[in-house]
Amino acid sequence: MSIFVCNSCKKEIDEEQFLENLNVCPNCGKHYYLDSWSRIKTLTDENSFNEIGKEINSVDFLNFTDLKSYKLRLEEARQKSKVSEAIIVGSAKISGFDVGIGVMDFSFMGGSMGSVVGERIKRLADYVISKEIPLIIVCASGGARMQEGIISLMQMVKTVSAVKRVKEKGLLYLSIITDPTTGGVSASFATVADIIISEPGALFCFAGPRVVEQTIKKKLPEDFGLAERNLRNGQVDMILNRKDLKPTLAKLLGIFTKEDKSLIDK
Repeated sequence: MSIFVCNSCKKEIDEEQFLENLNVCPNCGKHYYLDSWSRIKTLTDENSFNEIGKEINSVDFLNFTDLKSYKLRLEEARQKSKVSEAIIVGSAKISGFDVGIGVMDFSFMGGSMGSVVGERIKRLADYVISKEIPLIIVCASGGARMQEGIISLMQMVKTVSAVKRVKEKGLLYLSIITDPTTGGVSASFATVADIIISEPGALFCFAGPRVVEQTIKKKLPEDFGLAERNLRNGQVDMILNRKDLKPTLAKLLGIFTKEDKSLIDK
């Protein structure tokens, strides 16, 4: 039996119990990292997800090199994370409701937003508009992808414009904030949703507390940027435990769409 110690409550946790609890500590409720495919499995109906835009992958168009070349970083990220990019998008069903869903993965270069992240979100927006179905994006990011320079920053405009077209069609857009969601993602499509839902304890801000403290030379509140403080200040609409996300999404989809509400999970 494998055991590890929760870095929040310091209690020992049985790994099997931890995995069954969707990578959430059963003692203190700390939400740990969950990869994008596992999130898709927990949020969507079985075998309902169909990926969109998987043929689009990042390339080193600037021949960028820091300690390593961008090309090498991309190869290493794909091998480490087992995903092709920092976001997976596609069509799916949630408790019978048709949706377009995108799920970011922090294990791929810190969930950084580059040209492919922007293009996949744009194609997902095109899809939900064509099908007249809701859009859901699960956010997790450290910010812009520096290896793509100004092209990365331009994805902020591109993604917000894509979401604007979705909303102009009167379609529901739900944003789910996970730990961490910062930088260009927090300053673009993550914050323009009709309803913003956060997991407990998720860091959701533009610049992290360490950077802000270094800039303003002042001590910040201990809960700076955390979901609970954002809820009090109106930055997020609700905080949900991971196990409650799917049934709550189903209820929201039932309220805001014209589909049969009898499909909603009880």
